[in-house]
Amino acid sequence: MELHNKRYVITGGPGSGKSTLIEGLEKAGYACSAEISREMIKAEVAKGSDCLPWMDISCFSNKVIAQMTKAWKDHAENTISFFDRGIPDVIAYLQIANLPVPDSYLSELSLHPYEKQVFILPPWEDIYVNDSERWQSFEEATAIYHAIRETYTGLGFELTELPKVSEALRVSFILDAIKS
Repeated sequence: MELHNKRYVITGGPGSGKSTLIEGLEKAGYACSAEISREMIKAEVAKGSDCLPWMDISCFSNKVIAQMTKAWKDHAENTISFFDRGIPDVIAYLQIANLPVPDSYLSELSLHPYEKQVFILPPWEDIYVNDSERWQSFEEATAIYHAIRETYTGLGFELTELPKVSEALRVSFILDAIKS
């Protein structure tokens, strides 16, 4: 299997198990990028900034896109990498907020492409938990999932939905899928 820059996105609504899955893939020895939005929220809250998704989503989105492109560039050649969310997630969140998507976001996606196969985690109420970075209700998280799904599909990605099973089985599912 030729490995050049295989960059896979793991996406889905809030609280669907993406971060846990990324941690499992990292433990299995794969290069991974944690969810930038969660880290950005923590940093912006710590400095008392208004550049937060619930206060100024445009400002927040610009910062997240910049960090996503940096993370994309940071992954070494000839490796398989997994990203907790991708540029289309930011596009979906802007669309949910009924805000225009800057052309530069589509340019960044073109310059920093991911594999066409994207792994999407469905809403899973049994594992859904609110925290300081995840304020949405389960119903809102489900609506976000549908918007993300629509955005990725509209951008030409092929979605593979993961089953609601343990982290280990989800890791195996993904690894089997990328080998075929």
